[in-house]
Amino acid sequence: MLRILLMAASIALSVLTGWSQESPQNVSVIPEPVQLVQKPGTFRLHRETTIVSLDRELLSSARYLSDYVNNYLGCPLKVEQIENEPGSIVLVNKKNGEVPGGYQLIINPDGVEVQGNDAAGVFYGVQTVIQLLPTRAGVLPVLPALEITDYPRFAYRGMHLDVARHFFPTSFVKKYIDYLALHKMNYFHWHLTDDQAWRIEMKCRPELTAKGSMREGEIEGLYPGTYKPLPYGGYYTHEEVKEVIAYANERHITVIPEIDIPGHCMAVLATYPQFSTTPNEPKKAALTWGIFNKFNNVLAPTPEVFDFLCDVFSELCDLFPGQYIHVGGDECAKRWWQESKATQRFMKAHALADEKALQSYFIDYVQRVVNAKGKTLIGWDEILEGGVSKDCIIMNWRKPTYGAKAVQAGHRTVMTCSAWSYFNLKESNTQAEIGPRGPLPLEKVYTYQIVPDGLTAEQASLVWGAQGCLWTEYVPTTWKAEFAVFPRLSALAENVWSPVRKKNWENFVRKMETQFERYDLWGARYSEAYFRTHDVVRKR
Repeated sequence: MLRILLMAASIALSVLTGWSQESPQNVSVIPEPVQLVQKPGTFRLHRETTIVSLDRELLSSARYLSDYVNNYLGCPLKVEQIENEPGSIVLVNKKNGEVPGGYQLIINPDGVEVQGNDAAGVFYGVQTVIQLLPTRAGVLPVLPALEITDYPRFAYRGMHLDVARHFFPTSFVKKYIDYLALHKMNYFHWHLTDDQAWRIEMKCRPELTAKGSMREGEIEGLYPGTYKPLPYGGYYTHEEVKEVIAYANERHITVIPEIDIPGHCMAVLATYPQFSTTPNEPKKAALTWGIFNKFNNVLAPTPEVFDFLCDVFSELCDLFPGQYIHVGGDECAKRWWQESKATQRFMKAHALADEKALQSYFIDYVQRVVNAKGKTLIGWDEILEGGVSKDCIIMNWRKPTYGAKAVQAGHRTVMTCSAWSYFNLKESNTQAEIGPRGPLPLEKVYTYQIVPDGLTAEQASLVWGAQGCLWTEYVPTTWKAEFAVFPRLSALAENVWSPVRKKNWENFVRKMETQFERYDLWGARYSEAYFRTHDVVRKR
């Protein structure tokens, strides 16, 4: 069916004279720009082509483009802080106060000009230039003459990476950030702690990585699986974290760290068993997945625990310069609090009606710590169950109805509903690679309705954006991480950037033929389920 659609689209594009004015067949930009008008002529890059800007703030974008053309196409470009000269690629920050991240790209036979509403807009314009370049080294880099006016639909365009279940080196984290940059994404959600490990150095609590970053083994196969001994560990030092933050900042990506509390804390309890509701029982970091309601992984409401939370989140705020700190708050099994007499006494003494209110007590406490550092708290949608202040941002991972409730309650909300946004789900049921349920095909990601129905205009404005998530229970290698992300990251990128009126599945399918060539150029591993399930011949 898709092959027929592709053939019909190709015929239609060749006969419709108006098409070349809107989205020319030989131009493949993902995400689709707001407006694209192709003009006669071309501009050819060569070794004497210079990228110029008088603005020092734009030098990182200039070097990014120069490095890309050199590394992938073998054509080094000079970067200069000089006045515009013919035949150059000129970067200009207009600082005009218009939509953040917006830009204009003008290509004509005399040169290229990228005009950004701000520095981020210049960088996104550079990404579009990159998508107009060849997808193979050695092919002459000839750019079509055109004008593009573009800006993002949503302010938040994010991607998540879980490094707690399986650890990934700093080099791969930076590579992952590059993948986000190439898709005009602007937030990297770094999931640093969970039941299986604590992955970030804490100067205030060095024991967390000395013990909490290690586990004895893991299961093989889908949960409950078969246990296998496999000593496993790893964590990021402050220096490595700063390196990642600086790398992301040059690509206009904000890093959001997540420390998951008050549940998902088995790695914390392995280090400090006294923080548990069962302090006399031995503890260890989780050896399996599927923890919810099966293992006691919650923090007890004691003075020592709250001191711990103050220390950790204060240091986290000092380490990460971004505005946002993620507190987790998901899958907090209440049974362990219900079974604890000490916890029940605490709830009674603090007039907490139930365990949902106790969960909110934890969240409120951490929020005060974070706010005192000038930061804003983000949590998964369960933090709404006991009530939280309106300045908490909600990340909706369950059904879209929870996201609708969040915005209706006045919370800024990021939509990352698992059925549409969890890239650890299989892309196709025919995949041999092990993984959790599915499928989550490319088209489902592309057609995900980010703003739920039934919202007022004011409520819809609180939908901050959307995010994809990669949970790594069954993703132990960098190969499989890329395999899970591609090609679905491209569908997410267009969904979260492009205006609804510019989205078109058939056009996206046409562009994906070139996008797969880009994956090959980048050396990225990717799933080919799309070709099998749609009976499309892979062209190489």
